[in-house]
Amino acid sequence: MTRETVLVVSAHAADFVWRCGGAIALHAGKGYDVTVLCLSFGERGESAKLWKEPGMTLEKVKAARREEAEAAAEVLGVHDLRCLDLGDYPLDFSKENRMKIVDVIRDVQPAFMLSHSQYDPYNTDHMNTTNVLLECRMVAQAWGHNPGQKVLGAPQLYLFEPHQTEQMGWKPDTFLDITPVWDKKRAAMECMNGQVHLWDYYTRVAQQRANHFKRNSGGQSGGRDCKYAEGFQSIFPRTVDEL
Repeated sequence: MTRETVLVVSAHAADFVWRCGGAIALHAGKGYDVTVLCLSFGERGESAKLWKEPGMTLEKVKAARREEAEAAAEVLGVHDLRCLDLGDYPLDFSKENRMKIVDVIRDVQPAFMLSHSQYDPYNTDHMNTTNVLLECRMVAQAWGHNPGQKVLGAPQLYLFEPHQTEQMGWKPDTFLDITPVWDKKRAAMECMNGQVHLWDYYTRVAQQRANHFKRNSGGQSGGRDCKYAEGFQSIFPRTVDEL
């Protein structure tokens, strides 16, 4: 029996941990093969703590962030962690690099994908990642692109929560209860020593979204209890037989 697959496209090496670590651990536990594609290590723009250490170099920062990502991925049960090393601030989205992303999508054949919000004025690497990913999804669906390869179907793209939600135009329509795997997400966050300041921040985000999960599952008249949750915004219509 073929296992279902998930593809997470993360602009930087830590993004997948904060934004959808719970979804990764939960689906890995349900038998999905989760591939995480890190486009960069966040070596220039998201490693301030490391750069403050004496004698730090770009290669040392990359190595440290790779180790953190690998440790976090292992905790979350990631099936395959791939790092393209496209640089950051800004990411290099040349045509060659875009086709590398297309190749990964076709190889993984995901049931669904997760990535960043479509707008992020604080970090254009994030929004550029998702806009490029939408293009790559389109190319991966094209029968005339590398004929002979398996063509991509129509996987949903879920946008995970950005850092300053109100400024991003991000509107969640899906809440996922990650309470059963919260300990794994927290442990994975604590692997990211380059951004210790975010550990408690994303704990609070998960608690806030748990409140929204309870409210939207029935509220005080029978809603499901939930301690930690993640929110997502879907891009494409969903086709269903029942609601």
